[in-house]
Amino acid sequence: MKLPRDISGVELAKAVERLGYRITRQTGSHLRLTLDFPTQHHITIPTHDPLKVGTLAAILADVAAHGEMNRDDLIRRLWN
Repeated sequence: MKLPRDISGVELAKAVERLGYRITRQTGSHLRLTLDFPTQHHITIPTHDPLKVGTLAAILADVAAHGEMNRDDLIRRLWN
């Protein structure tokens, strides 16, 4: 499945909040999100608009790896 091309960092943060992540802090133009269950996991998302495709791909790969799912399933879960 193709990555969305015009998503902002704030939109991505709202999408991963549906998976249980919560914003724990903001430093400058970067948000830090934390997932506490089943194990603690942190991701950092720049609030750029739009996110670069490589940045988006890296963040989604990290979230998918922690959630033990493939990237396509994660994309479907977040945007469908």
